[in-house]
Amino acid sequence: MLSRLFIVVWVLISVAGCGSTQQYTVLPANASVVILGDSLTYGTGAGLGEDYASILATNTHWNVINAGVPGNTSANGLARLPELLAEHDTGEQKIDLLIVVLGGNDFLKHVAETETVNNLKAILTQAKAKNIQTVLLAIPKFSPVGAAFGNLSDHPLYEKIAQETGAPLVVDVFSEVLAKNSLKADPIHPNAEGYRIVESQLRSALVKLGFLTS
Repeated sequence: MLSRLFIVVWVLISVAGCGSTQQYTVLPANASVVILGDSLTYGTGAGLGEDYASILATNTHWNVINAGVPGNTSANGLARLPELLAEHDTGEQKIDLLIVVLGGNDFLKHVAETETVNNLKAILTQAKAKNIQTVLLAIPKFSPVGAAFGNLSDHPLYEKIAQETGAPLVVDVFSEVLAKNSLKADPIHPNAEGYRIVESQLRSALVKLGFLTS
């Protein structure tokens, strides 16, 4: 009885200790990383090469594909996914990691939350079915007042999606940057310095998850 109790306690402690710090396999320097997003990923508000995807490529030596299209909603991202997955299947463009950064335009266009959740879950699920590792990056809840007063927070739907899909979630990146006027080119896009900070925080999160060495 005591031995069984010891085993149960050990398992509970082990699970609790893992928390959200699950370690993934370190990606090599030539890994292919696709960032599926909208204008925030495209780099609207900054110059050529100043988007966070380009900076991430420089700092990691990964082959980072910027699949950000301005104006895209989660539905648009889901519609573009099959082409990316088809190139992965044929070997034209292998995907070692898919980072999903969508939802901002859904909030701006008042898309039903259930639709956004379903679209993002479908993107993550379809990628995982191809044995592609995924990461979800949270976007702040649309709040003109919060933006004006420097007080933004991630939309809670991202935590829900992460819990339901098991995808690792990177939080408080765009919320912190877009809460500071000095880091914005306009009300909804970072400037070059803002994107530099986005890249730094994203890269730090990828190190903690184990995709990168420090």
